[in-house]
Amino acid sequence: MNILIVEDEKLAFEKLEFLLQKIDIQIKSIIHASSIKSAVSLINKNHFDLSFFDIELSDGLSFEILEQSDISFPIIFTTAYNQYAIQAFKHNSIDYILKPIAKSDLENAIYKYEKYWKNGSPKIDEKRLIEDFKQLLNNEYKKRFTVKIGEHIRIVETKDIRLVYSQNKGTYIRTAKDILVDYSLDNITKLLSPKDFFRINRKHIVALDFITDIISYSNSRLKVVLDTFFDEDLIVSREKVQAFKSWLESD
Repeated sequence: MNILIVEDEKLAFEKLEFLLQKIDIQIKSIIHASSIKSAVSLINKNHFDLSFFDIELSDGLSFEILEQSDISFPIIFTTAYNQYAIQAFKHNSIDYILKPIAKSDLENAIYKYEKYWKNGSPKIDEKRLIEDFKQLLNNEYKKRFTVKIGEHIRIVETKDIRLVYSQNKGTYIRTAKDILVDYSLDNITKLLSPKDFFRINRKHIVALDFITDIISYSNSRLKVVLDTFFDEDLIVSREKVQAFKSWLESD
């Protein structure tokens, strides 16, 4: 299998390449394009069986590649922003993966490729696509969580969540206090609106409304300060800094 990865962040490319090599698929080559221009050039000169397109590139949106090239291979889009998903599905996309990419999500996307594309003409599951569209169009993000505390069930409004974090193999949400929830951090990331929440690293998701300060930190990273005491530094990982800044400026 010849794979094209269109990704302008070197660390993000290396992570995806590493994860692909950990999955049980036969890879002949993995080729990297870091811009729209280089991707178009590579597509015109090479044959690819599968591709991964980061949506936001340094020179524009990767959808522009589709306008400049005749693409016959399937695309798996990678993005930190759910709002691009509907546009992605209009093209040759078989899936989109939210960053940071989890191995389980990647395996799921590869499974869809194997099922619908690998053995000839694509067999699109229209029912699945319709359900995906409905979920995206309805913007079905969690408005509240129910949590069990002892013998009691409590309702936690999403708007009151300041922070979500993982610790000692558990996932916690912080409102006025810390509450253990039955979700992995990967799962809860997909349940929260990307307009209001951002996963700054492997362990922490912060809420926009509760950020009180952002401080420059070592190695081109950022430190986030919330309106609540937390005994760990909330550091935006270096590969997420640009996306985090864009998130802060988005409507």
